[in-house]
Amino acid sequence: MKEIKLKQKGSKAKLREFFLENVGVILNKDILSKIAGKTEWGRRVRELRNEEGMNIVTHNDRSELKPGEYLLVDLKPLPAFDRDISKETRAFVLDRNGFTCQMCGAAAGEPHPYDANRKTRLHLGHVIDKSMGGTDDASNLRAICSVCNEGASNLTLNRPQAIKLLAQIRRAPTTDQLDVLRWIIAKFPKQAQKLIGEA
Repeated sequence: MKEIKLKQKGSKAKLREFFLENVGVILNKDILSKIAGKTEWGRRVRELRNEEGMNIVTHNDRSELKPGEYLLVDLKPLPAFDRDISKETRAFVLDRNGFTCQMCGAAAGEPHPYDANRKTRLHLGHVIDKSMGGTDDASNLRAICSVCNEGASNLTLNRPQAIKLLAQIRRAPTTDQLDVLRWIIAKFPKQAQKLIGEA
């Protein structure tokens, strides 16, 4: 009788139930795809994480996890990703912020500066939190990595001033200064060519 009920459930419901039965247990993609019974199991896991706020982490969040491993840390719900933010707004904000975390500067997909075994995963964060009256407008959104996002609720930080950034670059070794130069040229190729032409 129970097996018949299980078959009638959707893949997301099956995954939710399985995660809840295995809190704190590392689960791999083979088990999850078998439970879901569909090729879209990864999408359903993302929906549980982003839309329902389940605290499911992967190797992008924790260096001790291998690719394809998932862990429901606890039953405490995380703030769910607000589906009112359109894909266009999301893409605009990430592009405007150079696909880098606006708190620590980590770039999407690169090893995280505080944990080289962990790739940087970006989310959208509110500058002024919704609980404090902030909106989903692009002007109130910023790219923020999962590491900074964990400790950034209701926190508003000012961007560093150019003079402070330049002071840090001047103090850095030549190899690091050249890395900064290469990054700036790659980010602003047209402006770099114009400046070189003017020199």
